[in-house]
Amino acid sequence: MSTKVQHQEMEIIKNMRQIPVEDQYLPGHRTCAGCGPALCYKLVGKAAGPDSIFLGPTGCMYVANTSYLCTPFAMPWTHTQITNGGAVASGIEAAYQVLIRKGKYKGKLPNIVVMAGDGGAIDIGIQAASGLMYRGHDVLFVMYDNESYANTGIQTSPMTPFAGKTTFTPPGKAIPEGKKTFPKDAAQCFIGGHPALKYVATASVGYPVDLINKVRKGLNQKGPAFVHIHSPCPKGWIFDAKQTIRVAKDAVECGMWVNYEWENGEYKYQHIPKTYKPVKEFLKGQERFSHMDEEMITKMQAFITAKIKTPGKPIELPVLGPREEA
Repeated sequence: MSTKVQHQEMEIIKNMRQIPVEDQYLPGHRTCAGCGPALCYKLVGKAAGPDSIFLGPTGCMYVANTSYLCTPFAMPWTHTQITNGGAVASGIEAAYQVLIRKGKYKGKLPNIVVMAGDGGAIDIGIQAASGLMYRGHDVLFVMYDNESYANTGIQTSPMTPFAGKTTFTPPGKAIPEGKKTFPKDAAQCFIGGHPALKYVATASVGYPVDLINKVRKGLNQKGPAFVHIHSPCPKGWIFDAKQTIRVAKDAVECGMWVNYEWENGEYKYQHIPKTYKPVKEFLKGQERFSHMDEEMITKMQAFITAKIKTPGKPIELPVLGPREEA
């Protein structure tokens, strides 16, 4: 007779005072001062708790956290290739399901969390992530989004904003804007094609209570969930390291980032300002945008203005592809 799989039920919190004191991501790592992804890891670890298994595809949060045979992780953690975080997580989840059903593991199903950067989630790693969600594994896939391949020298990624200066998209005479394309809509990539996926959310390190609750809602799903977390990077975006939270909040207040949930087909929005600030208020404090002229800023504003009309939903955007512009 098989044993029924028991799931953890994570509590939704109301305020900062209810954030767990215990850390699963400890001091002693080598991330940069003001690192948004490190703060993201800290908050997701607090949300998931000790009965969790974390997987870290190759990225800055792998390299900076595993030097000299040491890690800052208090919970079980395993490295995966940047391509296969979803596949490794699928195998771990399936193994626990079998062990529990056969009575060889007596506890509840651990919280299984993939912590992938934008490359490991929506670019190089998208195939394995999609497979996990298609098969319906009980795994939370978190994308900490610093809008570049930061581990290998701040290279462009599908999440780098239009005109964002990276080592692969330097502005110059031939291409004044540097980055010609606009970023992917990561949440829509998963919402649109995975019937087993019932919960998708966007969050920001600038709003920790909201972030923790969305992680916990994802973990409470009996199946896959995806949470996309905006995580500013002082080194790559080139801003004062003590301004990480301010930059995160500016992104929301200017419409560069929107916090929302998609649950069983319904959208709910959080932290929508009464009046959005101009996009240039977000751009001006970051050296990666210092080359932008008024024409580029106007183009960026048109894109954001269209996006915030129906955040998270596919709409016609005022953007031409590189071949159309040629």
